[in-house]
Amino acid sequence: MKILRAIFISTLVLNLAACATTTKDSVSGVKRSQFMLLPASSIDTMSAQAYTQTLKEAEGKKTLNVDKVMLERVRRISNRLIAQVGVFRPDAVNWKWEVNVEKNDQLNAYCMPGGKIMVLSGLIEKINATDDELGAVIGHEIAHALREHGRERMSQAYVQQFGLQALAALASGSAAGGAAVQAAGAGSQLFFALPNGREQEREADKMGLELAARAGYNPDAAVTLWQKMSAQSKDAPPEFFSTHPASENRIADLKALAPKVRPLYEAAKAGK
Repeated sequence: MKILRAIFISTLVLNLAACATTTKDSVSGVKRSQFMLLPASSIDTMSAQAYTQTLKEAEGKKTLNVDKVMLERVRRISNRLIAQVGVFRPDAVNWKWEVNVEKNDQLNAYCMPGGKIMVLSGLIEKINATDDELGAVIGHEIAHALREHGRERMSQAYVQQFGLQALAALASGSAAGGAAVQAAGAGSQLFFALPNGREQEREADKMGLELAARAGYNPDAAVTLWQKMSAQSKDAPPEFFSTHPASENRIADLKALAPKVRPLYEAAKAGK
């Protein structure tokens, strides 16, 4: 009887979790149902701890926010994007957003769950990124956070790692379930180790493009950004491509979506 009850609870939780969606539908048309098993509060706490550790390590290496002009530029662009997140999810307006820049030659940037943004200086310097291009890449990363792709990846890894038995324990609120949640999300390893899936990347492209347009950044810049990034690949792809694959199909998709969000960009520019 207990086994049947556990299976029933597991199935119920899976069905309920699979029906969750994190953001409102908008011009970009992102509305896929997502598998969200782990609590958002737990993921946000782990994210904040990991981000704090990253900042401490950068401070120790004297690489955190050393270029004040670059930092001010990145924060100005990011704040314009953050001002528009309520379109997709009102609660994100009240997230404890943080924006920092690390002196690092890698072409990379990320936004951890809960709004913790880090931009590496190589992303700006190596491709001579314009404000519009930075708006595109930071908007893309913010979109990952708004859609809670990190939480989604961790939830999937949780089931793969611990199976339905742990799922039943989680659903019943037992100590075993709680311990498994902690184990599944220990540190920040899962967030950085699990790459975004293709559908998650497409969603971040679409929503990020709309977010940038609403903030007054030219949607065409997303195309020039990826073209510049591709040109940097040569023998080995930039670190950014390890979880953000670029392709002709991706550029074609961005070109196709640009006309849909262009009125938002033009309205934002006219409103200034």
